[in-house]
Amino acid sequence: MRVLVLGGDGYLGWPTALHLSDRGHDTAVLDNLARRGYDRELGVQSLVPIEDLESRVKAWEEVSGTAIPSYVGDLLDADFVYRVLREFRPDAIVHFAEQRAAPYSMIDREHAVYTQHNNVVGTLNLMYAIAEINPDIHLVKLGTMGEYGTPNIDIEEGWLEVEHNGRKDRMLYPKKPGSFYHLSKVHDSHNLEFGCRIWGMRVTDLNQGVVYGQQTDQTVRDPRLATRFDYDAVFGTVLNRFVIQAVLGEPLTVYGSGGQTRGFLDIRDTVECIRLAVENPADAGEFRVFNQMTESYSVSQLADLVAESFPGPVQVEHLENPRVEQAEHYYNVKHTGLVGLGLQPHLLSETLIESMFDIVSANKDRVDPAALLPTVRWQGHLKR
Repeated sequence: MRVLVLGGDGYLGWPTALHLSDRGHDTAVLDNLARRGYDRELGVQSLVPIEDLESRVKAWEEVSGTAIPSYVGDLLDADFVYRVLREFRPDAIVHFAEQRAAPYSMIDREHAVYTQHNNVVGTLNLMYAIAEINPDIHLVKLGTMGEYGTPNIDIEEGWLEVEHNGRKDRMLYPKKPGSFYHLSKVHDSHNLEFGCRIWGMRVTDLNQGVVYGQQTDQTVRDPRLATRFDYDAVFGTVLNRFVIQAVLGEPLTVYGSGGQTRGFLDIRDTVECIRLAVENPADAGEFRVFNQMTESYSVSQLADLVAESFPGPVQVEHLENPRVEQAEHYYNVKHTGLVGLGLQPHLLSETLIESMFDIVSANKDRVDPAALLPTVRWQGHLKR
């Protein structure tokens, strides 16, 4: 199968491209390199050094004997998108090419506008290119569990059967996103479902939980194949932050009470979920939703797990929550679709956390401790 990975230079896009290539798919990557620009803007860097895209692609060909063509350009450039689809002729497209950080979208008005314009308009350009060039292309779109928010009912896989005043209907599950980034993902989902209804598109929307880990079977083959390890308070995830703080001997910074509960999954499961979705495409006209997570934890539970696993003293410090979110809430997510396709999850264990301790220890001189502390507040840039 010919698979084009959009955002193929990113944290998940790069290892996904390697995984698909390793499993025999003719894989290409497309990226505008904006993610590296965010690091320059924020004055931070990946904990683990990463090569430029050209070096990565060359290294994979040397290691595997398989080429991954690369395209550098922007989804906001519709002519570029059309040209790449006509040239590469993909059977499937994996779409990671969006600004992915909630805090980045909440810095100020400019960053909120940038996030929504970049994400929603880029995806619209892609939709039109698929519909006009080859509507049979299967689009695997990376969404987020954050689209749902934290409702006081079970979270179904994308759709909800509703009975109201004696009548029944099947509709998209109601969304309650918690940032302008998450809102952009909701807009994407509605636009894509509309494209399936009117153009007969094939779409799988993967509402992904928080991903942890940095190594896959492919990235460990050569240091030049390493993917990012983000730890800063804007792009880093909570488990990465806790592991780094433990290694540095700093308190684990829990926002608020720590009762916020989210879905999580191992990076190895992420790339496998995408392979399963690619190899088992949605039907024509189908907007298929999978909740891509394997288990759920509260922030406090994660802090306790890291503290118990680390071979040394660890303190936990509660900070004022910079976000606007429920501190305590119900959280029960249905996530059977990918397991039904054959996913065998790697559950979070001390072994995995210990390997992360080793990665951090080997690169701790690259950590900027100030970057671990939250600087973006959901209500901090309003002018009143």
